[in-house]
Amino acid sequence: MIIASRRYAGGRVALSDLPLDGKPRGDLPAGTFDWIGLYAPDAAEMALLQAQFGLHPLAVEDALNPMQMPKVDAYGQQLFIVARTAAIEEGDKIAYGQTALFLGRDFIATVRFGSERDHSLVRNRVEAAAEHLVEGPDYVAHAILDFVVDGYHPIMERLEEAVQTIEERAIDAFPEPSTIRRIFRLRRQLRRFVRIVGPMEEVCERLSTTDLPVIDVSARVWYRDVLDHMHRTMRRIAGLNETLASVVETASLLEQHRQGMMTRQLAAWAAILAVPTAIAGIYGMNFDYMPELRQPWGYPAVMAVIAAICGGLWLRFRQIDWL
Repeated sequence: MIIASRRYAGGRVALSDLPLDGKPRGDLPAGTFDWIGLYAPDAAEMALLQAQFGLHPLAVEDALNPMQMPKVDAYGQQLFIVARTAAIEEGDKIAYGQTALFLGRDFIATVRFGSERDHSLVRNRVEAAAEHLVEGPDYVAHAILDFVVDGYHPIMERLEEAVQTIEERAIDAFPEPSTIRRIFRLRRQLRRFVRIVGPMEEVCERLSTTDLPVIDVSARVWYRDVLDHMHRTMRRIAGLNETLASVVETASLLEQHRQGMMTRQLAAWAAILAVPTAIAGIYGMNFDYMPELRQPWGYPAVMAVIAAICGGLWLRFRQIDWL
């Protein structure tokens, strides 16, 4: 499906409804280029796009596969870029999409799969900056990649909020089984994000540092800005991973400490109760000749001894913080 197709000349819209008819284009005047955007096209639409803009068949094949990894490929004087989009859904789940860009000297074509964030905002912003739009397709490609990378920011905000909540709760009490499952789900989502989106760092670095067709040297500064945003995103991902790992470790240590406190308390009370138990066990033996049994002061003396020993043990355990 064609989302938009326009021709620009001198930084302004020259044709707002460029047809996708598969007819090869002639050379356009300097400062003029076409921008066409497709969403989830079928093979027939991609064949028209290929014929009209002279796209390489391998690039067309990759663009039709919505599971490509981020990459940059040069085909003659054309450039093919694959970027992965991402959006947060309910239950901390991240949904992924794909945007493929075909760049030539006088055109840019985008093929989008999965992502619900269309490029209308990018198009409006770029068309409002005629001084930049006149720079050509490489500036438009930068604007699209910047839009894609900025889309990672809400994901990071949502995940950081979730991780912070888990971290605060873990300090107060050992996490519930549901919380532990959520921690491992989050870590799995973060690993998947790094695997799918992580190569975008390499894509942005190549665009900002390597001699590539269509990308002017003066345009590299724009791609360096996108690379910086990507670096920050990956650092945030690493921080979230470290925090989740520390939450599990800290919660385990706190639980071990709580269990140790309970064990010490039980041991202290067991030691205190062992004294009357032992004495009662001795005097409960059925012997005829036990000297203390016939003494009038025997019972009070034994009770006093029991109380003194138990009281001394209780004080000692309090001093060493076992009770």
